Amino acid sequence: MSTGEIKPTAKQLEYQAWEFGLFIHFGLRTFYEGYVDFDKRPMYPARFNPSALDCEQWILTAKAAGMKYAVLTAKHHDGFSNWPSRFTDFSVANSAWKDGKGDVVQEFTAACHKHGIKPGLYYSPYDGSADFYHDKDGKAYDDYFINQITELLTNYGDVDILWFDGAGSENHEYDWQRIVDTVRSLQPNILLFNMADPDFRWIGNEDGIAPTPCWNEVDTDDLSDYHGNKGRLWLPAECDVQMRDNWFYSENDEHTVKSLEQLMGIYYYSIGHGANLLLNIGPNRQGLLPEKDRRRLVEFGDKVRERFASKVATIDQFEQRERTWMYQAKEPHMLNHVVIQEDLRNGENVESFKVAIISEKSRQKVTIYEGRSIGNKAIIQVPAIKVRGVEVEVTKSTREPRLKGISVY
Repeated sequence: MSTGEIKPTAKQLEYQAWEFGLFIHFGLRTFYEGYVDFDKRPMYPARFNPSALDCEQWILTAKAAGMKYAVLTAKHHDGFSNWPSRFTDFSVANSAWKDGKGDVVQEFTAACHKHGIKPGLYYSPYDGSADFYHDKDGKAYDDYFINQITELLTNYGDVDILWFDGAGSENHEYDWQRIVDTVRSLQPNILLFNMADPDFRWIGNEDGIAPTPCWNEVDTDDLSDYHGNKGRLWLPAECDVQMRDNWFYSENDEHTVKSLEQLMGIYYYSIGHGANLLLNIGPNRQGLLPEKDRRRLVEFGDKVRERFASKVATIDQFEQRERTWMYQAKEPHMLNHVVIQEDLRNGENVESFKVAIISEKSRQKVTIYEGRSIGNKAIIQVPAIKVRGVEVEVTKSTREPRLKGISVY
């Protein structure tokens, strides 16, 4: 539950307003069919050759779908660097692509900046290519970690997210204080995901489903990868999920591309529960989003816009009386969604609420939904009914509740 005492930073609120992002798993593993995380079979940089790489295609597709940010795997667990890092030979610099002079991270961040999409970089702390990763004192690998992160946060302009994946790091101790100090000094406005001293957290599954309630305040004792001061923190949740069965491109799983119906369900259970949604597509071996995935993503964005296009009333049409917001229609109309947003600038205060309608014929007040957290956004979907009004009542809160938005569809 929420105490109402923890407040978000301006950057965290900005992140929550982005809501929807593109996850991009791409690298040397793209060119090795059937490889899995922590695969023991060797891979060779020379094999990396995305002959038609077009990061603008990725980002323009994301923009068309209504996404506000994108996160690229700069380095996954295998250790292959998607930029010409000076600290490893296991990188694009030793590939056939552009005679070793290419830089995926540069092309990705440039496309993001050009088209107004916030860039994020995924960096796996675990590195299967670094022999010294398992050294007992750990300093050599901490140096390597910091050297690579310094390259990523120095050479590509503003980076909004550094996405740490904890897989593989379970029994390894990093010098997190030194790492985080470096990161924050290089990019003071960056958001860290999940590990060390995070600004937002993993929802706990890879299905795109946030629970209800989904609080923004969490106890750090419940976060296995947290290494900062213990206590309660503002850590909004992000739901990551794949468009198809594999994170990286596979030529054998096109039939698993999610249906529009399933994607809409995920939307309601992620963004509709106040979390962000990070939807993954693995670019193919030419360096392009596969056409079926690309089309489905744009269809998804179109469907969301279509479903929330017929706004009948906003918070401006509601009258507030203490902890109840009331809207009266001029004429009865159909209703199938109510979207509520809490003003989170002073923390999360709503602990429970309910939505009622004024029925068309009998003009009776009927409760149609009871919920707990509102957070950034609570989307209440109901079978279509005809109503004369809507009431939103905060039934329990830690302090005086403030709503930023109410929309009736």
